[in-house]
Amino acid sequence: MEIQERSIFPIGQKNDAFARYFVGQSYLNMLTTTGVPIGNVTFEPGCRNNWHIHHAKTGGGQILLCTAGRGWYQAWGEPARELHPGDVVVIPPQVKHWHGAARDSWFAHLAVEVPGTETSNEWCEPVSAEEYDALP
Repeated sequence: MEIQERSIFPIGQKNDAFARYFVGQSYLNMLTTTGVPIGNVTFEPGCRNNWHIHHAKTGGGQILLCTAGRGWYQAWGEPARELHPGDVVVIPPQVKHWHGAARDSWFAHLAVEVPGTETSNEWCEPVSAEEYDALP
């Protein structure tokens, strides 16, 4: 697989447990589940997750460490940001957002769950085809 040749972390298994929150195929390899949970998330070309919000009473949020391919991040009401290996995205709690691969590229990032109290994740609607297809 093309992405595996460029990524330092194995892509893991198909992300079937969360498939209903993605358009397209993603893969998940949890690197750690204790302390600070960190998952290597890999997206096939065109794959993206739904809009979602990381809630927390205190602390919380998410950090994306981009490791391979080309992808996108967008916060609600803001323009989409193109992502490349080495990019870092700090997502505060309560910010509705999505992230995923470009149409023509695999994409991988480490998803770091920022510790907090009373944290939860709210999955929302898919990114529309019109919104996604308008990206360069």
